[in-house]
Order: sequence, then structure tokens, then C-alpha cells
Amino acid sequence: MTFSDILKQKFSNERSRSIWQSLHIDVPLLLALILLVLLGLLILYSASGQNKDIVQQQGIRFGIAAAVMFVFAQIPPRTYQFWALPLYLIGLVLLVAVLIVGHMGNGAPRWLNLGFFKFQPSELMKLAIPMFLAWHFHKIHLPLKIRSVIFAGIIIFVPAILAAKQPDLGTGVILMVAGLSVLFLAGLSFRFMAILTFIIACCTPILWFFMHNYQRQRVLTFLNPEKDPLGNGYHIIQSKIAIGSGGMFGKGWLNGTQSHLHFLPERATDFIFAVSGEEFGFVGSSILILLFMIIIARGLVITINAQDTFTRLLAGGLTLTFFFSFFINMGMVTGILPVVGVPLPLISYGGSSIVTMMASFGILMSIQTHRKLLGT
Repeated sequence: MTFSDILKQKFSNERSRSIWQSLHIDVPLLLALILLVLLGLLILYSASGQNKDIVQQQGIRFGIAAAVMFVFAQIPPRTYQFWALPLYLIGLVLLVAVLIVGHMGNGAPRWLNLGFFKFQPSELMKLAIPMFLAWHFHKIHLPLKIRSVIFAGIIIFVPAILAAKQPDLGTGVILMVAGLSVLFLAGLSFRFMAILTFIIACCTPILWFFMHNYQRQRVLTFLNPEKDPLGNGYHIIQSKIAIGSGGMFGKGWLNGTQSHLHFLPERATDFIFAVSGEEFGFVGSSILILLFMIIIARGLVITINAQDTFTRLLAGGLTLTFFFSFFINMGMVTGILPVVGVPLPLISYGGSSIVTMMASFGILMSIQTHRKLLGT
């Protein structure tokens, strides 16, 4: 290769980087997301019984979500600081509205029907809580004091309780995780964490009396699913059978008996990972988990390279929320956590959660690309 060829190649690489930079797209994160989405559509096609309409609807949702991600990536982080408080307050009002005039969906009034589309306000709070807490901690001096921790606790638990009242315990748990992740990254001391854990442990017996009957039953089923194998324990037992029967390399795509013979319930939504385990086995499931971990690793790199407290806490909070969403889903499908109705991010069939998740990745891209534009 001549010296002129080297210069041409270098100029071409710099030009390519500048194009992606001007579009505010983080290429490593985008590539990992594309691979995960394509694999998810492949799994969904099998889980839905080869229903092309469902896959097409999911593809349209991904197209809309990708557009949302691109728009969010163009917005500078300073704008997110400006909208942090209004977005949180709007989310609270919408959560209260759901309890009053909520539209039924999946057996619970979790939606607001706006005529031309249905909207789940609890999904908005997955962005609003980390954004508001990051904005608040950016204004005060760290490390955290007790007053700041109490304030953050109120900000976290009010929307989480409102979501759980719908009832949507799974989303309530995710909202708590989203807020506590920011609190942890802000420098919550181990003493505070120990005290908080102690308080939660003490409140657990009291919480039991405020839970719905089906939520109590899920906890009891988690402790002993074999007690009612044809009733409350049916979901988790069939899920374990599906995953275990996949072995090392699985039964092959479209050859899963548990899903195609309708033994596995909710196979296209909450329990779609069991379909992956049965058809692709341990190796295929490991590849799926690896893609999740690559996305999380990229999110943590963006967090480390963030230019200020707000962007660092926001990026870290969104990344950890994504991690715990997939961890909780895989935990409940494999039986190490109670079933709380958390979908597998970007894999399970759904709409609002996909848009929210892709919006969070747009924010991560904004933090990364605008940081570079500022030369820090």
C-alpha cells in the first residue's frame, strides 16, 4: 500500500466518522441494537406460531421506535435538563388519570385511550424518574445527605406505588429500579444502603397486606410452584420444561414443542425467552444474553465518558434500568424470581415498552455524540 493510499483510507474513515457524528448516532450501540432486534423478530415469528401479521406489526413498531430514537439523539443533553421537572410532573398527572379513567388492557386499566392510539403513562416514567433525579443531583453538591436521600425516595416511590395500584407490579418494580440506580450512582453510601435494605425488609410483612390476591399468589407460587402444577404454578413449570428441553443446541428454529403445542403460556410476551431456550438451546440463549451485555457495556462506556454529573447519572440510570429489565424477565422465566409481568426488552411482543426503550437509547446516543462535539 502506497503512502497516497494510506492517506485516502484515513480520509475516508474520518469522513465516515463525521457523517455518523453529524447524525448523532453511536455506531457500536446501533449495530448491537440492530442485531438484537433482528434476532428478536426471528424468535417472535416462531413464538407467535409463524404469524406474519404479528411480526409485521412488531416491525412497524420498531420502525416508529427507531424514528423516536433518532429524534431523541438529536436533542442536546441541556434540553433534557430543562424538561426533567415538567416531564416528571406530567407523568404523575397521567398516572393519576389512569387510576380514574384508565383503559383496560391485559386485564388491568393501565392505558389512556387518546382516540388515535393507546398510551401507557408508566412507560414514560421510566425516562422521567432517572432524568429528574439526575437533574436534581446535578444542582446539589455531592456526596448525598440524608435529606437528599429522603427526597429521592419520595420521587421514586410515589410513581412506583401509583403504577402498582393499576395494578402493574412489574412496572412498579422497574420504576423503583430506575430511580434507585441513579441514587446508587450519585454516591449513596453503603451505610445508607444497609439502612434502606433494613427498612424494606421490615416493611415487607406490612406490604403483604396491601398486595392483591393474585400478587400474593405469585409469591407463594415462586416459593413452591409444584404445589399447584395445573393452576398458579403452570406458567413457571412449563417455562422450565421448555428451557431444559432445549439442551445445548436446542430443537431448532420453529421446532419447539412446548410453544407450538400451546403448553407454554404468554409465549410471545413475558415468556418468550423460554421459546428461545427451547429452540436455540444453551448456545443460542448465551448469544442472546451476550447481545444484551454488549448493549449494557456500551451504555456503561457512555456513562463513564459523560461530561458532567447530569449526563453521567442519566446515562447510568437508563443503562441499569435496561439491565434490570432483562435480568428480571430472565429471572422469572427461569424460576429464580417471582413472576411479575416484566417483558423481555426489545424481544417480547409489545408497543409502549419498545418505544420507551429505544427513546432511552436515543438519549444515550445524544450524551455520547454531543460530548464529542464539545471536545471533551
